[in-house]
Amino acid sequence: MLYTFSQAHYSQTELELYLLNATAQDAVVLWQDGVLLALKQADVLARCHASCFVLENDILARNLTALLPNDAKVRSISLADFVALSEQYFPQIAL
Repeated sequence: MLYTFSQAHYSQTELELYLLNATAQDAVVLWQDGVLLALKQADVLARCHASCFVLENDILARNLTALLPNDAKVRSISLADFVALSEQYFPQIAL
């Protein structure tokens, strides 16, 4: 399954419900304001078993590159990589 998060604010319960139930066969993409979750909810993302990504354009637009730790669970991807993920993972859920 592909989970996409586009907002900066989710309830802790809702976020944990999705992220902690994701498996190694799933992927999580943070985009738009959702890229802020990579900073705000780094502890929950670190416990997520799915591969986690942030959309590079959204990180650059918010000038967050320097704030993301080098050892962060999330990896930056291009829009083309995002399209490839959407072709690979299904079903898809946008939150």
